[in-house]
Amino acid sequence: MNRQFLIVAAHPDDEILCCGATAARLVQEGWRGATLILGEGVTSRDAQRDVDARQSELTSLRADIEAANRALGIAQVFVHAFPDNRFDSVPLLELVKVIESVKQQIAPELIFTHSAHDLNIDHQRTHQAVLTATRPMAGETVRTIYAGEVLSATEWNYPQRFQPDTFFDVTATLALKQQAMAVYTSELRDFPHPRSLAGIDLVARTWGMKIGVPLAEAFMTVRRVY
Repeated sequence: MNRQFLIVAAHPDDEILCCGATAARLVQEGWRGATLILGEGVTSRDAQRDVDARQSELTSLRADIEAANRALGIAQVFVHAFPDNRFDSVPLLELVKVIESVKQQIAPELIFTHSAHDLNIDHQRTHQAVLTATRPMAGETVRTIYAGEVLSATEWNYPQRFQPDTFFDVTATLALKQQAMAVYTSELRDFPHPRSLAGIDLVARTWGMKIGVPLAEAFMTVRRVY
């Protein structure tokens, strides 16, 4: 049976920015991948949350999620609809229950998620919910949890607290990450905004340079059980 990993992300496109190239590499190496996106996206751009007014965009965004993950070779995608940028208004237990449900279905060995130090409140709550949903008890399948970097959320929380200790050489798969991110036309920005194709390339080159490879993605180890 193939080894299974799960990406737990707060918003559509976070899964790509966090670990898209690494996910594509693992799939190529024989892993099965799944993505869980907890938040609906988009609705925080209005003064008041109005899901009905944004329904057309949300429907389009759901199609983008499927296409972007397909570009990486992700086999399964789970999407929830917690309110965008309002996870602090949701009981933590509700987030945890959704993660636990998906975890029980696919029994992942490895989880990628957000850093606890991201500027975005939804990212912080997602990190906390992942830790709660994967409490290290007997029978827990998750052996490793990595916190990734999401451009325009991780580096914007000053002082910088993202101190990676694990790096994946993604020289062969960064193009797939960029291809997947390009699907999210509503989320993509022009350089020098970090959430741009050029920004993704620049950060991968920077991490790669630091470890002696052309392109890399960086992660902080949250927990690893040998």
